[in-house]
Amino acid sequence: MEPATLLPTHNPPHPGDARRTAPRSANQAVRAPRQRRAVRPRSTPAAPIPDEPLVVVVTGPAAARPGTVLGALLGAPLPVPADRPGDAFVVVRHAERRAVAAYLPGRRAPQPYGSTAPGSGPARPPRRIEVSLPDPLLRHLALVEAPDTGTLDTAATRVLLDVAGRGALLFVTAAGHHPDGPEVALLAGAARAGVPVVFAGTPAGDPAADAGAGLDAQRAAVTAAVPALAGAPWFAVRGGTDPAELRRALVERAGVADLRRAADPSPVPATGGAVRVAADALEPDWAAWLDRLVRSAAHLARQRLAVELAGLHLRCLRDIVAGAGAGPAGLPDRLDRELHALSLQAVATAGTDLTRIVDETARHVFGRADRESRDRLVDAVRHGLSDDPAVAGLERVLLVTTTAGVASVTGPAAVAALSAYPVPPGRALLPPFGMALSAGCYGHWRNPANADRARARAWLQRAVRAAELELLAETSRRYGAAGRALSLVITEAVDHGILLA
Repeated sequence: MEPATLLPTHNPPHPGDARRTAPRSANQAVRAPRQRRAVRPRSTPAAPIPDEPLVVVVTGPAAARPGTVLGALLGAPLPVPADRPGDAFVVVRHAERRAVAAYLPGRRAPQPYGSTAPGSGPARPPRRIEVSLPDPLLRHLALVEAPDTGTLDTAATRVLLDVAGRGALLFVTAAGHHPDGPEVALLAGAARAGVPVVFAGTPAGDPAADAGAGLDAQRAAVTAAVPALAGAPWFAVRGGTDPAELRRALVERAGVADLRRAADPSPVPATGGAVRVAADALEPDWAAWLDRLVRSAAHLARQRLAVELAGLHLRCLRDIVAGAGAGPAGLPDRLDRELHALSLQAVATAGTDLTRIVDETARHVFGRADRESRDRLVDAVRHGLSDDPAVAGLERVLLVTTTAGVASVTGPAAVAALSAYPVPPGRALLPPFGMALSAGCYGHWRNPANADRARARAWLQRAVRAAELELLAETSRRYGAAGRALSLVITEAVDHGILLA
């Protein structure tokens, strides 16, 4: 695919050249014909990101009953049916009233758990079920029950680590259980990402048995598989007893996280001092330099996504041809999981790239890339994006349909329904987006009449190709929008000698 145009093809004139050849009044006369939007100071500070409880993700092999440990922490079983979808994350948060709601990609509003809206066709399974409880523990912790480790594959591991990266991972393991390949990959990934890991050992077989009997052997097995977790804390949890020690340790960890957040510098950009354009910023052709920088980043991002999509296709194809009996009926779950993980990667890649571009631009134009100048520049770019009618609908969901096409649903509520864990608004330069399967895909492939593997392979090929075209186009659109907004902010800064934010 040809790279999309990211920045205006013409380069704005350089004020430095005009200043060297004419007085200020002449410079104004030369620039008069160029039409530019009205300049308005961007002095409104961004709203601070509200603090959220520490996220503790609970997972482990099904035999260890991680859901039972979560219920023991709360003092009562979760009010969620045991037959809920295996890929759904259950998020337990504090509220004054008890409630349960399901979030389904494609829907803008949460649904009462297990219901299907009239006329909407077969409902797809939710990615997230939210349970609200008036439990004091939840003022400190947001507890998340992840799918058990028996369902882990590459995509599921990526999603789980993305959620655990907001807090800690509570890995529940049964006596005599040694971590298998997917579990080792999960624990090693958490260690590499710096995610705190806490282990809870439960007894094998009889829930009332002593959980501490095989704890040393379990710890040795985990340490041998993932040496980086040798210092992780371990707690014995026996069925029918209050895990007070584990609860206390998690609350203390939440307190440490609160103190760390309080010690961090405020994310609200200061507005007192001027961020001035560096003297040598007028010499090089900064507009062409920025254009090349954004185009190169977008090109590499599209290449990485194309490679990931090829791997996604092969993994789903392998499941259709040689899966463990699921065949086409298991295709929706697998493909949706893969698209979920790919969306997270696309958003993370864009965030990393654009942060780097903003830093390099700040150093290039202002001669500095400290926190204040960077935050103020990001705030100005976000403000510019909100004024650009060409980029309306950046918050969007791309839904793969039964016909192997891609439809879109826009709006913050639609994007929020995609997440395994609700992410509060942050200071990212671009709003998030994501991909998922429509409800119709689940109904179609779970119908026994559509169990033909050849047709499933053909549909998968078309669906992945359609998803690739939409995803690569969306990537170009998002990088292009950010590049244009950044270019306009820098143009005004160079014209006025200071950052107008």
